[in-house]
Amino acid sequence: MGVTDRKAEQETLLEDTLIDEKGPLFSIQAEEEKASWRNLPHKRQLLLLALCRLSTPLSNACLLPYLYFLVKSILSDPEHPAAPQQISRLTGLLVAAYPLGQMSTSMLWGRVSDLYGRKPVILFGLAISVVANLAFGFSRTIGTLVFWRVVAGMANGILGVMRTMTAEIVKERKHQPRAFLAAPVIFNSGRVVALAVGGCLADPVDNLPAIFGPEGLFNVSRNPNGVKWALKYPYALPAVFNGAVLALCLVLATLWLRESLSTKENHQDFGLALGEALSSFIKRSVLRKPASGYAMIQMDEMEPAISGVSIASPSTGSTSPINYTCRPLLRDIWSGRLLKVLLLFALLPLHTATFLHVFPVFLSMPTMAKPSPSIFHFTGGLGLASPTVGLYLATFGIAGILLQLFIYPRIQSRIGTLGVFRLASFIFPLAYIFAPYVALLSGYGIAKYIAMAAVLFTQIIARTMAIPSSVILLTEAVPHRRVLGTVHGAGNTLSAFSSACGPAIGGLLLAKGIEMDAVGLVWWAWLCTVSIVTLSWSLVLGNTHRRSDETCGND
Repeated sequence: MGVTDRKAEQETLLEDTLIDEKGPLFSIQAEEEKASWRNLPHKRQLLLLALCRLSTPLSNACLLPYLYFLVKSILSDPEHPAAPQQISRLTGLLVAAYPLGQMSTSMLWGRVSDLYGRKPVILFGLAISVVANLAFGFSRTIGTLVFWRVVAGMANGILGVMRTMTAEIVKERKHQPRAFLAAPVIFNSGRVVALAVGGCLADPVDNLPAIFGPEGLFNVSRNPNGVKWALKYPYALPAVFNGAVLALCLVLATLWLRESLSTKENHQDFGLALGEALSSFIKRSVLRKPASGYAMIQMDEMEPAISGVSIASPSTGSTSPINYTCRPLLRDIWSGRLLKVLLLFALLPLHTATFLHVFPVFLSMPTMAKPSPSIFHFTGGLGLASPTVGLYLATFGIAGILLQLFIYPRIQSRIGTLGVFRLASFIFPLAYIFAPYVALLSGYGIAKYIAMAAVLFTQIIARTMAIPSSVILLTEAVPHRRVLGTVHGAGNTLSAFSSACGPAIGGLLLAKGIEMDAVGLVWWAWLCTVSIVTLSWSLVLGNTHRRSDETCGND
């Protein structure tokens, strides 16, 4: 091959490599086709990864509709019923225990996944989640409930690893908004199911008498009060459902989820080999499809693995080598830009996690009408049963799914990721200001449900836009692709810490507000304040872009 031919080949390689203003984006060729759900690459892998994300809503959201009644059943006896403020404090503790467990392991899982691969970490976390969910359902003391909540949180410290895997599966920037929405869509779908299941399956003797009651289908011993184990463990059935679903996700991930860490992609995977054999058997014997004879090659496998390829810098025109195998020094990871985004990443769950805890408790609390309520001094909840709370929350959760699928990508393409986050941060305080006033409508039938819907829908709109935007902002701020797991682990640690502090503080302020006849205290003094601080920080935060991956050192 002559000098001219070699030069032409090098120019072709350079033209086929996507460059942004900060460096290469690790894609093999620039496509002019507009990004859409139809041409989103690696849909099957994204679906499997999204199914693994079900561990979080099933472990964390399923108990929300019945949490107030669970604590009440443990604390109360016929002669000494528990006070609402005492229940509120303990519900805050149980909600906070889960993210505390997450916080303790997120950095560990991220670092381990950078060294040994993403898939093993995800499978291990799912296995622990199955055990923790089942054990939680059959616990009948506050201490054991807290313990298994912490264990479930430790298992779900793999959330950052899953986000990292998403970034590694879909490398082109134009597809990343939709790729990062795939997991939240499944997450919200799982959350919808978890809320409905948690509300309806809790205390099945009362809520499902045709199946678990005295004349129920499963009451084979004909116990006069209903199924014995359901009477002894009235809140175990939702946990059994969670454990079964997560066990299925564990099997699917073992058989068909592919490793995305570049240094581990070619390592032998016995689970994947078994999955491919099973798929082949199903195609031949069940679907009667002939074997293709051709193997599908992933685009990831065609990426250049040669270090030392020179890429021209778009700003200076000079060339510098891309090193695909080196790892940056840990001290070089934490740039000022990344630290700013991490703070934003931590502020968001400080109020959203509090809302997810306080609002179901608020709906479950008994009504306590004040003779002469003022604009700030009133108390009480809505006195709704757990099935009503669960189904109501689940119904409006569907709105979040539709917004993520059809609205978010369009808004993001118009005003950018940071613009979407700012818009969402502006909406949050509106929901928090008006939420406590729903208690004043507890005796007005349809009016209270309309007010509940307005508050819940407003918060869901903001949350739907804010969460994926925060993940994309963090991904864009990562200085080197090889440390995605570490950075997302750090982000997940901060997020988990905020998710623990928020509900714990929220539970205390809710109890204090009940004592002061001011149920709005937690809404105005905490949720509204934190959301305004988040909005202010997003306004001073500039757009973030990933730095060039061309310089790195060794650990």
